Amino acid sequence: MKRICTLKIVVVCITSCVLTINAQNINRIEKKIIKAVESNNTEAINFLKEVVNINSGTMNHKGVKQVGDVFANAFQDIGFEPIWYDMSEVNRSGHLFAESKGTKGKRLLLIGHLDTVFEVDSPFQKFKMINDSIAHAPGGNDMKGGNVIVLYALKALAESGLLDDAQIIVAFTGDEEASGKPLSISRRDLIAAAKRSDIALGFETSTGFNNATVARRGSSGWKVEVSGKRAHSSGIFNERVGAGAIFEMSRVLNEFYNDVKGEQYLTFNPGVILGGTQVDYDSELTKGKAFGKTNVVAQTVVVEGGLRFISEEQKERARSKMREIVKNNLPNTSAKISFIDSYPAMGPSEGNYNLLKELNQVSLDLGQGIVDAYDPGRRGAADVSFVAEYVDCLDGLGTMGRGAHTPEETVNLNTIEDLIKRTAILIYRLINQ
Repeated sequence: MKRICTLKIVVVCITSCVLTINAQNINRIEKKIIKAVESNNTEAINFLKEVVNINSGTMNHKGVKQVGDVFANAFQDIGFEPIWYDMSEVNRSGHLFAESKGTKGKRLLLIGHLDTVFEVDSPFQKFKMINDSIAHAPGGNDMKGGNVIVLYALKALAESGLLDDAQIIVAFTGDEEASGKPLSISRRDLIAAAKRSDIALGFETSTGFNNATVARRGSSGWKVEVSGKRAHSSGIFNERVGAGAIFEMSRVLNEFYNDVKGEQYLTFNPGVILGGTQVDYDSELTKGKAFGKTNVVAQTVVVEGGLRFISEEQKERARSKMREIVKNNLPNTSAKISFIDSYPAMGPSEGNYNLLKELNQVSLDLGQGIVDAYDPGRRGAADVSFVAEYVDCLDGLGTMGRGAHTPEETVNLNTIEDLIKRTAILIYRLINQ
């Protein structure tokens, strides 16, 4: 089990990161890597445009596979062995892995994803330049741009003859935006790769040119179902009828807000609610219909929501409080709560901060400035969290942009070359430790 830093020492870690930096010049080999990145930059932008223009919404299984094939061919061209893991048993397309095998230096796992939130019926489908540096691009920032950074950093190293005898596994999942269930199947191969690695680098969208992610909150689903006694509304509150389902659900949510809320990094959100005499709710699609009348006491209410947490311990504390609240029902009502695990937390470990120090040194040596840890309370869940139990991790190494998951998503093309340089030099140093 990895040693975990307490959140109280985050500032100390970052300060130490800055104060203990020793000047390290870019050496002759690293200059060669930088030149290779520069010579491939136009090609990298064109490659990004190509894969963005292939729709790969999570449920467009053919599109996800098509994007995977484009990347597979590119990785094969630089000496990696591509493998496609079919995930039809969990109603998803599959995952692309590509590997170079060796025994030198740190063993690396580089994580991305092929799918986007934009399905085939989305009106937002194509790469379109806004100006010389910014493009509208569905999934270009989250996260086909990150995948391109991985590919072209490795391409620069391969062209420089620097990947011989290095173990590097590239893992691009095909269902990060809506992971297949059960997770024991859909994340099986990713976890297996982590167990053969020392370090995982995630290339989800960058939060800022001078930020990286050493901790991410986990994500869990929750569902509360309430039943009351259906009756004429004139009898509500008496011993025979009781409070009704809607009042009981109101009590539950109000006590969640007052009694569970408060811990740093813990949030929970009721995302959908339906209540009335009759409720027809589709949990898979998170939508449904409700029917009721003002003169009838509501019989059924259902709420589904999400829970975000910085550690498994914090998650379990919140769940325990929620269970206790659900037990204390108003008259003639009953309630039950269920939870669905999705993404585990990526805790702020000592090893993660050491990786940040190395990335920071690379950035300083390149003249790109200090790289600080980003606030985990402002980051969502990601695939890197599944491997955080097994290896030291760093995430948020992908492209710059805005509006991810919206029809206004953009990618900043001017920063891609510098981000590829930073990644390539970091990989080079890690595989030579």
